[in-house]
Amino acid sequence: MTRYSHSGDQALLVKLYDACGDDLYHFLLTLSDSSLAKDICQKTWLKVMEKRHMYQDSGLFKAWLFTLARNLLMDEYRAVQRLSLIVNVHELSGEALDMSGSILGVFDKALMSLPFVQREAFCLQQEGFSLKEIAQITHCEHETIKSRLRYAKATLQVLLKDIAGDVYV
Repeated sequence: MTRYSHSGDQALLVKLYDACGDDLYHFLLTLSDSSLAKDICQKTWLKVMEKRHMYQDSGLFKAWLFTLARNLLMDEYRAVQRLSLIVNVHELSGEALDMSGSILGVFDKALMSLPFVQREAFCLQQEGFSLKEIAQITHCEHETIKSRLRYAKATLQVLLKDIAGDVYV
């Protein structure tokens, strides 16, 4: 990214996209629907091109990229007031088993039922970011991230137990 930020060479941008594009889309997909994830991905890469001169080689490019994407996603959520994503556990259990038929479908439903900030922290950790990097990306304190992860994991454990029950045990 440092070389791209200085030169603007499109071949370097292609390499960055090839290295991080799928991970970025997957991250956004865990926080939104496929249409919004694609839209935010595209906006994020446009922002990389626009703001390349602002990149500072102070950490992972992927962390900077995810920060840009997160900020764009949050802007979108604020614009359309989509932050009410908590699903009732009882509704979730019936829907998940009816619609999915697989543990992956059940897990996806449980993940989507988490409050946005918990789901975001959990998904960033699953992408391989450290607690420090997650705190930087989300502009939160280290201890806040630890709490969000603890609550997310505890909630997922309860939801998956409630939803899957003996089906997948």
